This record gives sequence, structure tokens and C-alpha cells, in this order.
Amino acid sequence: NSYKRENILVTGNRWGKSFVSAIKIIHSALYRPRKIEFDRFDKYRIITASITLDQAKIILNQVITFINSCDLLLELVKSQVRTPYPRIEFSNGSIIEARTTQNRGEYLLGNDYDLFIFDEVAFETSPEYVVEEIIQMRLADREGKLDLISTANGRNWFYRRAMELKKNKSRGYFQSGDSRENLFISQDFIKDRIKYFSDQRIQQNIMGQFVDSGGEILKGADIDHALSLLINQGVDKSSQPLYISGWDLARKKTATVGITVEITGDIIKVVELERFKMFDWNIVVQKIKDRQQKFPGKLIVDSTGLGDVVVEQLREYQPEAFIFSAASKAELLTNLELIHAKRIIAYQRWELSDGPGKIWSLEDELRDARWDDNNRYDSLMALALAVWPLRKRNQISIMPRIGKV
Repeated sequence: NSYKRENILVTGNRWGKSFVSAIKIIHSALYRPRKIEFDRFDKYRIITASITLDQAKIILNQVITFINSCDLLLELVKSQVRTPYPRIEFSNGSIIEARTTQNRGEYLLGNDYDLFIFDEVAFETSPEYVVEEIIQMRLADREGKLDLISTANGRNWFYRRAMELKKNKSRGYFQSGDSRENLFISQDFIKDRIKYFSDQRIQQNIMGQFVDSGGEILKGADIDHALSLLINQGVDKSSQPLYISGWDLARKKTATVGITVEITGDIIKVVELERFKMFDWNIVVQKIKDRQQKFPGKLIVDSTGLGDVVVEQLREYQPEAFIFSAASKAELLTNLELIHAKRIIAYQRWELSDGPGKIWSLEDELRDARWDDNNRYDSLMALALAVWPLRKRNQISIMPRIGKV
């Protein structure tokens, strides 16, 4: 059924993604399925691509195995080369290639394809840009088909794309698969793995389901609730709103982010978000002052390093200075996690330009942030600063985190 313009396959390990993709490639190479008005083109181009060329060659090597085991297919092969990248050409004009998506897909530019198979897309570092800005336009000439296949890797961009396709079946095709469906692998071995795997690992690595990877600061389900709460929340005019703004100041390779939350009743709502790079301190100070004029209330500012200079210039607003250290950051993020767990925070899918051809998303950043890697998540910190004054000494404790030293 994977004949739609976009098709997604997410499975457990060893289900057979490479195997079925290779079969689809050979079928497409022989029969060249496409609209008749586009069949005037002499070539029919198929590509299997992935985060590395070695990964992309896994499917192509399976194709070569099929070809070498069938005399009829061997007769149809016109040429086969290994360098500078693997390429097979059939006598009917079909071409099969393996390429990498490294450097944000720059090696794909200038080409056009009829079938594009993107393997292990869940592990691509810039999936939205590579798929939307690069791959889709490679398919525009002949309304080519795109297959996104992968094992799951947390609830990242691939998860959101899969859920969109699953809900909107007219737009594409979605299929999942359990490793145990493959009867050609050792079922005893799988059963043995299940004994020792956690429920989370079973769901992701065996059942092919999307789950949190385990190291996230904020659970995916809590982020989902925060996004939906804003949509479902009515306007409460019975109480005067309280505003709190948190500002995380830029370092050499990061952005300055200011987030303002509105507290009405029991709900904390993000009402303003600003993110920018390469501004001098005077501009930063003015932007913070403008925000305080628009949303007068409590102000929390990152005063780590040169941040204390900014705090001094904002003394008329009586800012609370927050210095980041290993201990204070852990306490700050734990408070943000607790507020999410209590399901009392709401925000929208803020999306802003992040340089040429790049889009920054609040949702993506919150989902990606991990306990062992959180130094580049400025918006996460700004949001944590904005809700910091809401902490309580006697608040509910959460389960302790276990990490590596």
C-alpha cells in the first residue's frame, strides 16, 4: 500500500526494513511506476539515502544481493559502479543510487528523483530542513514518491511527521512493525532480550513504537498536554493576571531568549517569546525594558558571567538575578519538570526563523533537551526562569534521576 506521495515505515529492530525497501526498489526499477505524462523522461531515478553513506549502502547492498542471485536481473543490469558513490543502471533507463544526507543534504542538490527512500530518518540532525527544503524539491519534476523509514528515536520530528500522516491518510501511508513479525530471525533470542529489556526498550526496539528515550528533561506526554491545554483553555476574566518574565542571555554560540508567562487561576500560559542572536548588551537591555512595559511584573534574569552588567542596568525593575551552576541549574529544571508533570502549563508551537533556510521551534527544543545535554537550550532555560518564582518549599517531590559521572 506504500504508493502514496509520502510513505512512512517505523518498526522494531530486525523487522526487515532494508529487505522490503530493496524489493520495492527492484520492482520500481523494472516497472518504472509513475504518471503517464511523466513517462516521457528516459531515466527513472531511485535513491536510497541516509545520515551516512555506509548506512545508505545497507539497502543498496541488499538490492545487489537480489540481483546477483537472479540471472534474469543480471541480464538487465547495464552498468554498476562503486565510486564516487554506488550506482546501478538498468538497460531500461532505471538508475539506483546510494547517497548521504550529510551537511544538510548538500550532496543531493541539483538532482531529481522518482523514488526517494530515506533510511533511519529519525537519527537525522536536521530532518525538517533536509526533507522539506532539499528532498521534496528533488521530487517535484515528476511527482516522485518519498519513503521515510526508521526505527523510532524518541518523540522527535519523525514522530510528529508519522502522527500527521497517520491522522491524514489521504496525504500519505503509515505502517508500523513489530520485530517478532519477522519469522526468519531467532524468536528465542527475541524472547531472551525481552526478559532483560525495560518496558520502554521493548516498546521502541521490539514493538516499533514511539516512546521517550528516557533521558529527556520533559516527558513527551507532558509537552503534548501543554500544547493542547492552550487550545482547550477558555478565557478567565475573574482574576487579575500575574506576569513573570525570564531571560536567558546569549553566550558565544547561543541565543538570547525572553519568555513571559501569565498566571491566571491555576494555569501558567506563555504569552510572549522572543529569541535573537548577535545583539549588543544595550539592545538586549532595551528589549527587556520594552517587555516589562508591555507585561509589568516580576523579572528573572540570567546573571552568569557578564549578565550581572545587564541586571545592574535593569535595577529600576528590581530583577531577580539567577547564576547558573550545576546545582542551581538542576534545581531550576526540576521545578520546570514538576510544573509540566502537574499539567498546569500551556504554550503554543512557537516557530521562528533561525538563519537562512532554518526554522527554530520551541516544541522541538523542549522535546530534545536532555539531562545530560542541556547547555544549548536557551528557550528551555528562559521558560524555567519564568516559572522559577512559582516554586514552593513544600512542593511534591519527583522520582530521582540516575546519571553517569
